Amino acid sequence: MTKKTLLQISAVGGAALLLSACASIYSNELEGEKAPDAAATTPPTNAATAPTADNGLPKPKTNPLPDPLPPMALAEAKEDFVKRTSAKFGIDPNSIRTVLNQATKLDSVIALMSKPAETSKTWAQYRPIFITDARISGGRKFIAENRADLEKVESVYGVPKEIIVAIMGVETGWGANMGKTNVVNALYTLGFFYPRSGDPTKADREARREAFFRNELMELFAMGKRERLDITTLQGSYAGAMGYGQFMPSSYMELAVDGDGDGRADLFRSKKDAFASIANYFVRRGGWVRGGTVTLKATKDAAAADLTPESLDPIYTVQQLADKGFRPMIPVTASAKANVFRLDGVSGPEYWYSFQNFYAITRYNISKHYGMAVYDLARELSK
Repeated sequence: MTKKTLLQISAVGGAALLLSACASIYSNELEGEKAPDAAATTPPTNAATAPTADNGLPKPKTNPLPDPLPPMALAEAKEDFVKRTSAKFGIDPNSIRTVLNQATKLDSVIALMSKPAETSKTWAQYRPIFITDARISGGRKFIAENRADLEKVESVYGVPKEIIVAIMGVETGWGANMGKTNVVNALYTLGFFYPRSGDPTKADREARREAFFRNELMELFAMGKRERLDITTLQGSYAGAMGYGQFMPSSYMELAVDGDGDGRADLFRSKKDAFASIANYFVRRGGWVRGGTVTLKATKDAAAADLTPESLDPIYTVQQLADKGFRPMIPVTASAKANVFRLDGVSGPEYWYSFQNFYAITRYNISKHYGMAVYDLARELSK
């Protein structure tokens, strides 16, 4: 895909649309972790054929948190974990037991997970954190050094190289900071000692999140078996995300791809594997549409009420949004599916259309700010 292509996004209905100028945003949506995976399935083993979206447009599959686990004493819970992991993945129970018994509860992880959410930033405050001269120049250099491999992945999956590189830049600085927390210890801590706030309104979600992280620890054992990795040596984020693209273990199991043809998906050392896996994530998890529109700035009628959608799913037609008082600044086919969201920019409120590909970016991190930061960085990298 050429530099011009990222700026000229095909409109639904065939016409080429020149994307409008710089964006701006924020809301109180979850930030930090990717949407949790309900279960892992066997991933594609090579990048020869691009997969299709799981459920079609406009809604890719969702990933609810698992049910809470029954109360158990720690020793009983650990033994239950050993038995279930061994049965599910065919792993020697003694090897699981050994790793689990050597795992350490990390108070630093508990503290980070217990930390109150930061005050929401406006887009005007958020954007400069991610869109910097250093990140732009670093991203352009990274593209130049890996152009052939990136363009090969782009041709297979339809995800622009600039989007892939923007994700890697925001997540890990192109591998410079993949995290320094022992992943086994992080997932053991959150899977068996997830912090409780004492707030009854949060109790169910906290119990479900503990179950989620315990499942992720199970998936880590499976990942170690499949990819021939010593999981006790792996390092990542305090939440257990790993590699160039910061995949959780279940995402690794489901979506990691062998992009270099060596028979394994190594997101720690192989950039080719990372490129293909991130693109696969966008297509499989986000329903990325090759050549599709990402986002467009909109006008709002003075009398129109603000829309407060629960998600960025493109569930409305452009005509429906227009009837509600929100019109794209560049004409779009009336039957095209989109949503609309508000951004608090430097000059005040802005309104933007969210198409399927913007939704896809926010499946990587459920935040409008994150989606716009990745998109804006990609646009800068395309220049």
